[in-house]
Amino acid sequence: MDIFSVLNLLGGLALFLYGMSTLGDGLSKMAGGKMESILQRLTSKRLAAVLLGAGVTGVIQSSSATTVMVVGFVNSGIMNLRQAVGIIMGANIGTTITSWILSLTGIQGDAIWLKLLKPSSFSPVIAIVAIILIMVTKEGSRKKDVGTILIGFAVLMFGMEMMSGSVSGLSDNAAFTSFLTAFSNPVLGMAAGAILTAIIQSSSASVGILQALCITGTVPYAVALPIIMGQNIGTCVTSIISSIGATKNAKRAAMIHLYFNLIGTIIFMTVFYSINAFVHFAFLGAAANAAGIAVIHSLFNIGATIVFYPFADKLVRLAELTIPDGKHKDEVKETEIPVVTIDERFLERPAFAMELCRQKVRDMAEVTKEGITVALEVLNEYDTEKVKRVINIESLVDNYEDVLGSYLVKLSSKNISTRDSQSLSIILHSISDLERISDHALDIVKSAEEIHTKGLSFSKNAKDEVDVLSRAVGDICALTTECFCKEDVELATHVEPLEETIDSLLKRIKKRHIKRLQKGKCTIEMGFILEDVLTGLERVSDHCSNIAVEMITIYDNAYNTHEYFKNFSDSERKAFDEEYQELINKYQFKKNDGNIMA
Repeated sequence: MDIFSVLNLLGGLALFLYGMSTLGDGLSKMAGGKMESILQRLTSKRLAAVLLGAGVTGVIQSSSATTVMVVGFVNSGIMNLRQAVGIIMGANIGTTITSWILSLTGIQGDAIWLKLLKPSSFSPVIAIVAIILIMVTKEGSRKKDVGTILIGFAVLMFGMEMMSGSVSGLSDNAAFTSFLTAFSNPVLGMAAGAILTAIIQSSSASVGILQALCITGTVPYAVALPIIMGQNIGTCVTSIISSIGATKNAKRAAMIHLYFNLIGTIIFMTVFYSINAFVHFAFLGAAANAAGIAVIHSLFNIGATIVFYPFADKLVRLAELTIPDGKHKDEVKETEIPVVTIDERFLERPAFAMELCRQKVRDMAEVTKEGITVALEVLNEYDTEKVKRVINIESLVDNYEDVLGSYLVKLSSKNISTRDSQSLSIILHSISDLERISDHALDIVKSAEEIHTKGLSFSKNAKDEVDVLSRAVGDICALTTECFCKEDVELATHVEPLEETIDSLLKRIKKRHIKRLQKGKCTIEMGFILEDVLTGLERVSDHCSNIAVEMITIYDNAYNTHEYFKNFSDSERKAFDEEYQELINKYQFKKNDGNIMA
């Protein structure tokens, strides 16, 4: 094996790892975070957890990615350890799918259908189709994602073929054969497999490298078997690294992954070599092939899951003993204001990270709506407990804005789909509006508190007017929250007519207030308080309009929000005016009781 063969081997390895990464990223992007969301909404049934873990890992082609997500879920408190253990077991099964795909490189035969199954036959076709899809489709389209998946698969297979071709000359190399013989020692073989996998942080990739070496026909099962066992241990390094700096429960999740593979390997190797001492398995001396490697990989992981399944809680307990609570338990103190967090580990799965952000901003919108609703109730009838609730909501919404803003800035640098890019832009623009709505809710409560403390009150007509305006503002908040959470652009078009209706109500109230002042029906002091309340309600309405218009303009690719409603067609303007008139009729003040504007 000369220097050029070594370069081909390294080049093939580079293509193989890049192809695997591209394939996994493409599959994850295509899934749009749905696979990971399934894990998040995991049922309490452990069998379902195992099946989901296997399915998700099979789709995203990485048990390491799945276990890192599990560590993130546990760290965030989304998942407990007893749910995590099932996912981890399933992830070990799902990762074996890759080895079966790579085993196609070992197909031999002259029959046409066998030749068509060889990667060297179909990979060029897949690459051509992939390049066409990538070049002719729009950025962010589903077809481009399919093209990314296909090109990743083709590059992976080309890399596998390059590695196999570069080592094919080693079949007659006595030094190489002698070198491999050393790894027939179970301890050395396991150590080699574990170190290789720890370095490249992918058991699927290290198994693929072993399958490529098997093409030489000089790797006996006596060497391959302990290396495979070591690879299962080495893959735990990724989750362990991921748990650094995380909560104790997250560290325990990583330890469960390690114990599952480590104890499983020890049991398997002990039993297997104990039996071999008496039976002397003949297949150990035979040359391993790619399919045989896939069989061993699958049998171990499926077998280990079957063995450990009844003892899953024992694995959890072992992890808890390894990382004890100590004097101070690793628990978040319960407060009236929950802490908002999004684990940065999920940034490596951008589609899912975006889905998490959507969930968080929906929560933020709902909490903000609650804040303004409670504030309006306080304005109508003062309640100390409700005042505290609005204050807590305002602090919580501030927390949401800080966490989401920082996280989305980091996420914006990742490769995300067009839809996710639109969502990210809308959320970034909207969280500040939601935070300001919450601030105005607090301002309204402060005005109500001033009225209560000073023993003041609105006149009957003023109270009726404020009640009508409050009802309209409550409705626009509810409508905005609904269209925002559902990402319903059509529903968002109904926000602006209501916002203009509120502007009209405000103008009428201010005119009536001036007349009340002129007739001495309202004090200067109450006039200032009323002005503060009206200003707060007007700005709440404006921020709702900002959110709705932002949604419409971004999804319609019309980025000039100030000009959007000026560019209505005649039919759109007519529909808008009709809806506006209906709303004007809906939000009517009560008739005066004889005293004009009193």
